[in-house]
Amino acid sequence: MPSAPKQHASRKETPIRIGDFEVSNGSPLFFIAGTCSLESGPILAKVGKELKAAFKSLGANWVLKCSYDKANRSSIKSYRGPGLKGLSTLEKVKREIGVPFLTDVHEASQAEPVARVADILQIPAFLCRQTDLLTACAKTGKVVNIKKGQFLAPWDIGNAIEKVEAAGNRRILITERGTSFGYGNLVVDMRSLEIMKRYGYPVVYDATHSVQLPGALGNATGGEREFAPPLARAAAAVGVSGIFLETHPNPDHALSDGPNSLRLSDVAPLARVLLEIDRLVKAAHPRRA
Repeated sequence: MPSAPKQHASRKETPIRIGDFEVSNGSPLFFIAGTCSLESGPILAKVGKELKAAFKSLGANWVLKCSYDKANRSSIKSYRGPGLKGLSTLEKVKREIGVPFLTDVHEASQAEPVARVADILQIPAFLCRQTDLLTACAKTGKVVNIKKGQFLAPWDIGNAIEKVEAAGNRRILITERGTSFGYGNLVVDMRSLEIMKRYGYPVVYDATHSVQLPGALGNATGGEREFAPPLARAAAAVGVSGIFLETHPNPDHALSDGPNSLRLSDVAPLARVLLEIDRLVKAAHPRRA
């Protein structure tokens, strides 16, 4: 297997500050969790409150996530969300819950208004090579979470990182969310987590998008949520900065990404195990920034 480009190998890691905590590949595991799309303010508030209570009891740092628009849905008939007008709802829930917030940005023109609300601007995996989008998000000065495209080798994420850095922003997270494996399936190469660490930024593992079955339902993406917990445990055992989870009170009735979303009641028990694995691994193999 080819190795990561030498010019990016073993960079000194750059810890990233999010709200009142700092994340790195050597610091305690943090979580990015919430609903896939904005279905309603009350649903997101319910999810946010329950997650806040769960992570507080575990002593874990976390970021609430929700998308105001899912512009890359399989079908024109699929639910996308309210669009930019949903930002007011996201801002209201963010204030109510009192935690940092992450959402996707799909077009360069959206970066500035989204940055007024979100603490982390996320680059969707399908768009991780879009130079104008990366540059616009970088120029806001907010943390930029680059999701590695399903079509990229882990060492290729370096080009996306350089685009954000070129705009003067080194507040970067890199997220693994699986790689295309034939038609309608994804596979996770756990080696990619170690390879991407060489770029010197915190690496996040997206456990729920990694178990998607793209296009499996014909006009929608399917998923196998039962595999998200074991893959999350595997990533924690490799040693990562954070775990990304989408969750819903009733995933079977969620308007988007239901088949791969975790039940809200299952998040706390899984997070407890992941934190235990993380503590063990990082104590045995401390990572120097």
